[in-house]
Amino acid sequence: MWTLEPGAELIVGGAAWRVQSCLPHLGRVTLIDEEGGSWKTSVSELIHRPDCRPSTRTRTDLSAADRGRQPKAMDDLKQVERDIVTLRLEHLREVETGYRSGDPLDALPHEPRPQYDPDTTTLTQRRLAKVQELRRAAAEAPTQAKTNGLHRVSLRTLVRWDTGRGKSGPVGVADDRWLREASGHKISPELREALFAVHAEAQHRSKLTMREKERLIHQYMREVFGSEDNAKSADVQEVEIPGYDTLRAIWKDWFGSDGARQRYARSAAKAKGYATGQHVVVHRPGQVVALDTMLLPVKVLENVFGDPVSVHLTLALDVYTRSIVAFRLSLVSDTSMDVAMVLRDMMMPLPMRPDWGKDMEWAYPGVPGTVVADFAGHEVAGLPFFAPETVTTDHGSVYRNHHLVEVQRVIKANIKPSRVLRPTDKWSVERTFGAIQSLVFGILPGYQGIDTADRGVDPEADACLTVAEMEHLIATWVVKIWQNRRFGSYAPSWDPSGAHSPNSLFAAAMAQGGFALRIPSAELYYQLLPRHKVMIHGKRGVKIKNLWYDGDALDPYRGELSRRGGRHKNKYVFHRDPRDPCFVFFQDPRTHDWHTLRWTGLPQDGEMPAFSDARVREAMRELRKRGLAPKADAELLPVLLELIGGNVPVDQWPTQLSKKQRTEHAREVAQAAAAAADRPSDAIKREPPTRPVAIPAAREGSEDGKVVPLRPKERAQQVHDAVNGERQRRREAAVPDQLLPPPDLSERLRTSSLLALPDDDSDDDITAGEAEEEASQ
Repeated sequence: MWTLEPGAELIVGGAAWRVQSCLPHLGRVTLIDEEGGSWKTSVSELIHRPDCRPSTRTRTDLSAADRGRQPKAMDDLKQVERDIVTLRLEHLREVETGYRSGDPLDALPHEPRPQYDPDTTTLTQRRLAKVQELRRAAAEAPTQAKTNGLHRVSLRTLVRWDTGRGKSGPVGVADDRWLREASGHKISPELREALFAVHAEAQHRSKLTMREKERLIHQYMREVFGSEDNAKSADVQEVEIPGYDTLRAIWKDWFGSDGARQRYARSAAKAKGYATGQHVVVHRPGQVVALDTMLLPVKVLENVFGDPVSVHLTLALDVYTRSIVAFRLSLVSDTSMDVAMVLRDMMMPLPMRPDWGKDMEWAYPGVPGTVVADFAGHEVAGLPFFAPETVTTDHGSVYRNHHLVEVQRVIKANIKPSRVLRPTDKWSVERTFGAIQSLVFGILPGYQGIDTADRGVDPEADACLTVAEMEHLIATWVVKIWQNRRFGSYAPSWDPSGAHSPNSLFAAAMAQGGFALRIPSAELYYQLLPRHKVMIHGKRGVKIKNLWYDGDALDPYRGELSRRGGRHKNKYVFHRDPRDPCFVFFQDPRTHDWHTLRWTGLPQDGEMPAFSDARVREAMRELRKRGLAPKADAELLPVLLELIGGNVPVDQWPTQLSKKQRTEHAREVAQAAAAAADRPSDAIKREPPTRPVAIPAAREGSEDGKVVPLRPKERAQQVHDAVNGERQRRREAAVPDQLLPPPDLSERLRTSSLLALPDDDSDDDITAGEAEEEASQ
């Protein structure tokens, strides 16, 4: 039943309207809103509006504990309060039926008592008898009666309990004071102003304790609003200030704890002014992928000289399923190229490795493993792969450059840095790093600990795993252990108490929303490489980063403009892998096929030691220092090889090469090997190397990269052979025809002398004709 008397409140379309006047004989109602606007309507329109209802704040049929809130229930009461409600219900049932249980079949031996017999007494007589009984009990045991709330029971109390039980059930007998509104502390406007003023001052000053803030609050209240000690005027009343504990509770409830440092608290407060207040709810795989890099806390052996080095681990974690979808190990600090390859890895299925069993194969329901293997071209391991939608990174320069912007466009993903001082944006990958460190890295030889004080005697001497072996160990652990590990406190919101793992969550997501089986082609590698816009020289090819590249694919376009407009007008686009400058890649404008162009200074046969962009820049500086201006890369090769060899004579290099120089060479070899592993298999057909080259195991998982590391002497011999081979090639190219050796001096005299006699053994073979011819001569 609605109450339309003046002052009653109605909720119409989600807005509050208060009844100003009601004319029931005309059926007209006048409503006003909170801003004072008036609305005249009819009772019939209000009743038939589906979005109109009486406000619970003014409904008279609701108890005080239900106004403006959800209805109360027995679950809201404490156990002691439930016992009191049960006792009151027994008294009410005895008044109504004469039996404590309310059922004659479950009557006690002395029931019904004469004063509660419903056959001989009325309901009012039984209620009055119950009042007299409860008062006698209160006189005999006042403490117990006061505890149960029966010491002041009257006839009106019993009627009110009975009415409340009829409306709300057993909870209607409960005292409304037990369920009163949890409004918190009563704060006056003056105290509220003082709290916000002190909070603003505390952010500006150095860090203050709560005791010091309490004194500032008292100072503000005394000087602004006055107190009994120092009032501004007699008309100003003293404002009551709560105690320290109350102020501390209010401060923590309003402004949070004071655990942050001052500089971080100030920056967080500044960032809060730009916050939108909207939260991203991750509900499917690939929606948000967290990407981060850490220094591996385990010393490993590099694959060239076998020296212990530190490597960087780049990890990509799916936030929804907590699956480690991709990772990479690099000897140097990660670059934008490494990040691009990690993004490419998470889009491609992980191939099975020779030592992996059937339990590590693709086993997700909905998509058979044979279908995935048919698309991928190989057997697929049980690791999710998908195209990411949003990639969250930190604010490192490797994630903020033009190359990553182009990669973002190619893979159609959003690469967004996390908010400043907001660890919740990337906390999942940070916790994953900690979990891997405690579960795997801590028990490996060569572990360095989290602090220098906790480090072992000699972690470098304890290192026994190579980079390739460490990569294989992490890959096996991820597929076999991490993906099947049960979650502790990171279960999904729709089943927080269930047992889930990354694999089970991915399988559930496939069952709910399906799975898009999209595997990128091999051309994605070329598209993710940095772009260079240059002109094609008619004879020499193209010049990129001080190096000339040429190939047969440029023949149709030599001396021809590309007809491209814009900023790079008439230039061609070339893609180059910074990890291996020996090759660049060119997409034919007509056929759109990809072609590989070789560095013109690269030897045609034999092996070229690995080098990087940094080595090329060092070679150019050395050339400028020597005053040389080479016209061809063939003249640049000896200088480059000399720098690769350690800038010392080859015969002295094995003994003079320092550990720093060995590490630099090992890093260049690792980068070149990683670039070769990322390229499609048919991109470059190299000659087989004459001696073993260290190539770390790539994502394909083959054991071909597991080789014997080179010793310094072998590395020196490798450079020596490369130099001699290049010199021989240049000599042979200068003289294409083979020259005959000159004859001996004695043979020349015998052929030109007139007194030379024929050999004895030739007289028997002379013919008659030949003798006559000699005689005539």
